[in-house]
Amino acid sequence: MIRNLIALLFICFAVTSMAKHPDNSVEEFTQYTFYLSEVMLHDVVNPPAASRFYAYAMLGAYEVLYAGDTSQVDIAQLFKVYPQFEIPPLPLNYSKSFCAIYAMLDVGKQLIPSGASLVDKQALLINLYRKKYKLSTVDIAANKTFAAAVAAQVINYSKTDGYIKLSSLQRYNPRKGEGYWYPTPPEYMAAVEPQWKTIRPFFLDSAAQFSPAPPVVFNKDKNSVFYRLMQEVYSTGAGLTAEQRAIAAFWDCNPFAVAYSGHMAIGIKKISPGGHWIGITGIACKQASVTLEKAIFAHTMVSLTLYDAFISCWNEKYSSDRLRPETAINKYIDPSWHPLLQTPPFPEYTSGHSVISTASAVILTYIFGENFKYTDTSEEYFGLHARSFNSFNEAANEAAISRLYGGIHFRDAIEAGQVQGRAVGVFVLSKLSR
Repeated sequence: MIRNLIALLFICFAVTSMAKHPDNSVEEFTQYTFYLSEVMLHDVVNPPAASRFYAYAMLGAYEVLYAGDTSQVDIAQLFKVYPQFEIPPLPLNYSKSFCAIYAMLDVGKQLIPSGASLVDKQALLINLYRKKYKLSTVDIAANKTFAAAVAAQVINYSKTDGYIKLSSLQRYNPRKGEGYWYPTPPEYMAAVEPQWKTIRPFFLDSAAQFSPAPPVVFNKDKNSVFYRLMQEVYSTGAGLTAEQRAIAAFWDCNPFAVAYSGHMAIGIKKISPGGHWIGITGIACKQASVTLEKAIFAHTMVSLTLYDAFISCWNEKYSSDRLRPETAINKYIDPSWHPLLQTPPFPEYTSGHSVISTASAVILTYIFGENFKYTDTSEEYFGLHARSFNSFNEAANEAAISRLYGGIHFRDAIEAGQVQGRAVGVFVLSKLSR
C-alpha cells in the first residue's frame, strides 16, 4: 500500500514537472516568431531583406534543436556552402524550447536594424520560464549561454553571404528606351535591392538557376501581345468585384505603402510577403497540433526557401527590367489610370508574390499534406478579414492572381512566377530527400 502510494506520488510529481516545463510549446514559439515580424514591420524592412532575417533567425532555432537531437535532419548539410558550425555541449538541464526561442531572438537582435528591441522579448522569455515553468536561475544562465553560442555561429555564417557588400555595389540606373522600369510617380521610390542576385543562396546553385522564360516583348502596337496584356490589367481594374478587391487587399503585403490625404503623404506599414507565409506556417503548426520539432522544422524550411525564392525572383526582375502596368497604361492607354494597389518600387517580371507563394506552398504541402484546410488570420492584425483555403496551393494561386486584381502585374509575370517558384520549391525538396 505504502509503496503504491509512493509510486503514485512520484508519477504525479513527474507529470506536474512536465507540465511546468513545456519543451513542446508551439504556441509560444509562434508568438515569439511574431515578435520578429513586429520589429521588421517597425523598420519597414523590404521583402528580400525580411526573408534573410527570417531565414537566419529560424536557422538559429533549428541548430539548437539539432544539437539536442541529431536524429533530426541536418539541414546545414544541404546548403550550397556548408557552415561548419561548432555547436557547444548541451546544458545539464537543457530546455530545447527555451534555447530555440532565445537563439531565434538572439539572431534577430543582431541582424535586424531595430533588433535591440528584442532584448525586452528575451527578458520576457526568461521571466516566463522562471516564474511559470520554474526553470532555475542557474539553468536559465546555462541555457542562455548555450543558445547565444549557437546564435553566434549562425551570425558568423550570415556575415559571409555577401549582404554587407550590397551598399558598395553599383546602384540601379534606369535603362534608356521604352519598355524598361523606372520609379513610379508620385513617390519615385528608389529601386529595392537591385544587387540581391549577388547574395549567396542556401540551396540554389546560383541566382539564375531557375530563370524563367523571357517576358512578352514590349510593343505599344495595339495588335501586339504586350498591348493585350496592358488592356487586360486596365479592363480588370475597371470591373473589379468586391471579392477581387478583398483578395488584392489581403495579399497586398507592401511594407512601404503610401496613402495621400490632400497634400499630405501617410506611410502605411504592412507585413512583408514572406512574413505572411511565416504566419501561415504558424497557423498550420497550431492547427495540426504538431510537435515543437516539427514546428521549428517547418518554419526553418519555409524561411530558407523564401530566401532562395527571393534571390531567384530578384535576379530575373533586374535582368528583364520590365516596366510596371501603371507606367505602361498611363503612357499608352489612359494617363489618369491608377491601380488598386500601390505600384512597388522594383521591376515587374516576374511577380514576387507568385514566386515566393508557390515555393512556400510546395514546402508546406510536403510537410502538412495536399488538402490541408485552414483559415488564414495573418492579416487580422491589419484590420482585414480572415480568409479560408482548402490547400496551400489554393492560397498560393490566390496570392498570385491578386497581383492582377491589384493592377501591379501583367499575367505572364504571374504565370511565369508560379513556374519559377515551383521549380525552387521542388529543388529544395530534392535536396531534402537526399
